[in-house]
Amino acid sequence: MKKLFKLLGILLLLFILILLFNTFRMSSKQVASGPLEKVTVATDIYQNLSKGLQYKTISFSEEAIPDSTAFFGFHRFLDETFPLVHKKLKLEKISTYSLLYTWKGSDTSKKPIILMSHMDVVPVDEPTLGDWQAGPFEGKITDKKIVGRGTLDDKGTLIGLLEAVEQLLEESFQPERTIYLAFGHDEEVGGRNGAEKIAAHLKAQGVQALMTLDEGGFLASDLVPGVEDDVAVVNLAEKGYASFKLIVETNGGHSSAPPKENTIGMLAKAIVDLENNQRPYKMVKPIDYQLEYMAPELPFVQKMALANSWLFKKPILEKLNAHTTTAPTIIDGGMKSNVIPTVAEATINFRILPGETIEIVEEHVKSTISDKIKVERVGFLTNPSPVSSIDSEGYKVLQQTIRDVFPESVVIPGLVGGGTDARYFYEVSDDVYRFYPIRLGPESFSRFHGIDEKISKDNYKEIVRFSYHLIKRFGA
Repeated sequence: MKKLFKLLGILLLLFILILLFNTFRMSSKQVASGPLEKVTVATDIYQNLSKGLQYKTISFSEEAIPDSTAFFGFHRFLDETFPLVHKKLKLEKISTYSLLYTWKGSDTSKKPIILMSHMDVVPVDEPTLGDWQAGPFEGKITDKKIVGRGTLDDKGTLIGLLEAVEQLLEESFQPERTIYLAFGHDEEVGGRNGAEKIAAHLKAQGVQALMTLDEGGFLASDLVPGVEDDVAVVNLAEKGYASFKLIVETNGGHSSAPPKENTIGMLAKAIVDLENNQRPYKMVKPIDYQLEYMAPELPFVQKMALANSWLFKKPILEKLNAHTTTAPTIIDGGMKSNVIPTVAEATINFRILPGETIEIVEEHVKSTISDKIKVERVGFLTNPSPVSSIDSEGYKVLQQTIRDVFPESVVIPGLVGGGTDARYFYEVSDDVYRFYPIRLGPESFSRFHGIDEKISKDNYKEIVRFSYHLIKRFGA
């Protein structure tokens, strides 16, 4: 018995030593911040953003025709507000409403970069108007904020980029490498007619960029437990997107004599079955990168957990939502309280983890629910994007710029669950990243696509300053 206890003691000690070794060998991956020249932004940047928010460039659905009055009005606003941009840069309109600006570089041997944003916004629910600080398309400027649909997603970035370019042109800056500004008009409904067509246009011209940068990353404030500093999340990839319609068809009947298998009951069971049989959590790239960069910045206990992810894998992956998610989003069926409908339908949306595909998810749906239920693909579908490098020149310059502009921030790579126009640019770019310094905290996170969307004046100024330094650093 003593030998057994001794052996258990040795094993326990060895276990503890392994935990401690893995923990202490982790060192910070943050690059040192450096000095930057001071940039004084124009005094009218808030008024310019306010004006841009007043154009109702709304994307309602994939089938809806864009409001030409709103989009062409927004184009004219850009032309009037940024005269040097429109004088010095080449402008091409793609699919009528999307815009591609080319700032020709002086050194053709250097690969270009592509900076993206989108001009369309999501609709506003009419019943929520009373919950807004000001009208969503009023562009109200308060003491500390600019209020309106598009401040966070994504006119704040688009107009902020153009503010930076206009200022650089005023300073007679000439980039060595060519810089493209790609602004789609239908990102909120998949980007098929905007960003995808812009990427195809660039590919046809033989463009192969060093890096593409789009929305989809942010500065997280008070969102990461144990980290007091801001966390700059640079997303290297995005999940895929697929929706499937479940269709139940029966003979219906009178509610006084319900059949054993009720139309709506069958549909409800299928939904519950899918929610109770989620796709598995997996450690995939770039989730592993995220842990490597985040762990050294955490307090000891959390650091130990991430350093030993082989032991704490399940709770870590659950916290990071590292699986293909399942979300019922639309349900339809029935017309009268005493009539069993002959048809009932539900739409289930999946955000697909890298390493899985639309086909894998479709097979999962079919194998989980009754074979009496029809399954159809619906709407926009796309597989997960490739994962960009953390060792490339593009990432290193981006990481250094973030650290220089925001020296107190912690830069980590990550995976975004939502979709962006960036997915279309892998064929014309060595790497694709998602980051602009939009500050998000516990309160502001819900404002994306939500009620009372707004951005602080200080944060908007940071977006302009960051864009200025990024362009200058890549352009030199």
